[in-house]
Amino acid sequence: MTGVTPAALFTEPASASRLERVADALSARGFAAEVLDGPDAARVRVRQLIPESASVFTSASETLRLSGIEGDINASGRYNALKPLAVSMDRATQLNDIRQLLAAPDVVVGSVAAVTEAGSLVIASATGSQLPSYSGGAANRIWVVGAQKIVPDLSTALERIEQHCLPLESGRAQALYGAPSAVNHVLVLNAEPQPGRSTVLLLRAAIGF
Repeated sequence: MTGVTPAALFTEPASASRLERVADALSARGFAAEVLDGPDAARVRVRQLIPESASVFTSASETLRLSGIEGDINASGRYNALKPLAVSMDRATQLNDIRQLLAAPDVVVGSVAAVTEAGSLVIASATGSQLPSYSGGAANRIWVVGAQKIVPDLSTALERIEQHCLPLESGRAQALYGAPSAVNHVLVLNAEPQPGRSTVLLLRAAIGF
């Protein structure tokens, strides 16, 4: 890959046939996988998947923000949206309550840094706040994934995190919080042992980091 920039490696959307193959690989590993046209279709599908009044945690995600899914969940009044509640709580005195609140929602909605062609989901995090719900705490899990996040294997997924996602996320964090991000936690989900619990929405469009 000498001479090839991360932008060229990690921003090109996967072809329709490649997305279908990845969806089949995810399905074989127990994930419910769907291929959708783009963000608008994802917004509709996410609304269909989440029961009204469910407790829902939206993890930090440019995919959710740019698609409008974050706003649909946290501002619509249809759900018990946990992120606005957590933001309103006092981190000095209620940090443990915040951790417990976000660890086991009815539904967690987010994205991933990469999906391998074999059907593994790879997530990176600075704080780890979304990982308890992703790894097992949430009753149901939904990931919305842009077409540019498909990678051949785990080693390429880790390269994508370090070379592509981290610089972009650091820029976002610096602007918002005055400090860069870091890859402090990496979670790899290789399979879903409980059918129907986890859904991956693969988009035919590139979105997010």
